[in-house]
Amino acid sequence: MAKLPLFQKGSGRPQAGRTRSKVIWHRLLRSFCYLIAWIFLLLVCLGSLANKPVLRDTYFLEINLANIIPLSVPNADLIDTIARSIGLHDFYQVGLWNFCEGYQDQGITHCSTPKPLYWFNPVEIILSELLSGATIALPANITSALKIARIASHWMFGLFITATVLTFILVFLSPLAVSSRPPQTISADPAVNQSHPQHRRRTFVFLRALPFLLLTFITALFTIVASAVATVMFIIFRNVFTSSSYDLNIGAWIGTRMMVFMWIASGFNLIAFILQLGSCCASCCGGRKARKQLKRNSANGSAATTASVSPVREKEEHENGHSPATTD
Repeated sequence: MAKLPLFQKGSGRPQAGRTRSKVIWHRLLRSFCYLIAWIFLLLVCLGSLANKPVLRDTYFLEINLANIIPLSVPNADLIDTIARSIGLHDFYQVGLWNFCEGYQDQGITHCSTPKPLYWFNPVEIILSELLSGATIALPANITSALKIARIASHWMFGLFITATVLTFILVFLSPLAVSSRPPQTISADPAVNQSHPQHRRRTFVFLRALPFLLLTFITALFTIVASAVATVMFIIFRNVFTSSSYDLNIGAWIGTRMMVFMWIASGFNLIAFILQLGSCCASCCGGRKARKQLKRNSANGSAATTASVSPVREKEEHENGHSPATTD
């Protein structure tokens, strides 16, 4: 009867290096995180840029002026019709580069020319579309808030554009931060280290791990700060327009799709930074136990070599006729 082969337990010796599949998996994971973040950042940058699918529904804020005249006013429906006929649109949508306007029954009819460092000035837009002699009493604190909104919009624009460019670059550069022979996989067995040479730890940390850590931190920071500035600023705009202190029937809504897009991008950039932070910490601190064992083994080896030299030297001196303890 044939005997079944015996299964032997694998060696407990630590493995040097990483398997090729694990290296590829680590690199693809980082590129995937940045690719997803870049796609959503690109949608944020292109949102409300034109009257096209997806883009027309991606905006920071929508202001509805269809019923700007309060319903408590007699013949409000007729007045609304007159207000629409003198130049006012039903709604205005705000994007990163421009704004779009339109009517409820027609959709978006016009988008302004994209401008770098664009900032949304609702007072200027609304008053510029009215015929001469027509006025609307907008809330007074909107004007005081526009100065802050202008500065915040410029910062938001710069941060979003910079984060989008850095994220695109890291899609291709982030795999370089993953080494197939990282210094933390050093073995306590010198024979293993000779067959699988390791990277120099200091060279890897200072020339690859730390620079990528700084770059990923800046990318995640810019994305999160830009998202936070946009969220806070447009929530303030919405609250001012819909405040119950003013007898104006203005509707304002935050663009849910835009908020979801930019915070998903922030989340993936943050995940990629955490992965790089863990890799950098492992490069700095990993393999410490193995290095101590190697130093201990080398120290013991040198001591044993010194101890073995003394008896040999005494034997040679005795054969040559020299007594170490000769006295007259």
